[in-house]
Amino acid sequence: LTGAQDGSVRMFEWTRPQQLVCFQQAGNARVTRMYFNAQGNKASTACRCGVADGEGFLSIWQVNQTTSNPKPYLSWQCHSKTTSDFAFITSSSLVATSGQSNDNRNVCLWDTLASSSNSLIHAFTCHDHGATVLQYAPKHQLLISGGRKGYICIFDIRQRQTLFTFQAHESAVKALALDPSEDYFVTGSAE
Repeated sequence: LTGAQDGSVRMFEWTRPQQLVCFQQAGNARVTRMYFNAQGNKASTACRCGVADGEGFLSIWQVNQTTSNPKPYLSWQCHSKTTSDFAFITSSSLVATSGQSNDNRNVCLWDTLASSSNSLIHAFTCHDHGATVLQYAPKHQLLISGGRKGYICIFDIRQRQTLFTFQAHESAVKALALDPSEDYFVTGSAE
């Protein structure tokens, strides 16, 4: 899956030089993050991909499309300025997003099965100037986010509360990685 500054999103297969499908044509907002859901290609779950963009939108497609320019089955504005990252919490029915919103609700939980007017489950007010990255820790049911000012926030999604906030860097957090046992996480910054 590829995403570009011009907003185009295309899917390729390793053995074919041409794209399989173009999910989104050029002319849209720049792509900020893309993921496949982890539950895809299982007998009862369809494989999906999500794309976040610089205008605050998150769009989700079924991957097994047969048309050359499929429409997303879900597309909504998660943040008023930009959606910088997201994570599939369950098999695409629960999604967490990070970004920048005018009201500082910069990390949010969304229910993709609810109507668009009721899809926001919870919004965490955090990260002045926006949240840049997001990591989901499924074993502990935690979200870890990094912000533009170098802060890290850890959220308990079951209780929907902030557990810890600390400054890890002097500049924007650009990367988060979690070890498989979820004992440690690593941050990387613009500096």
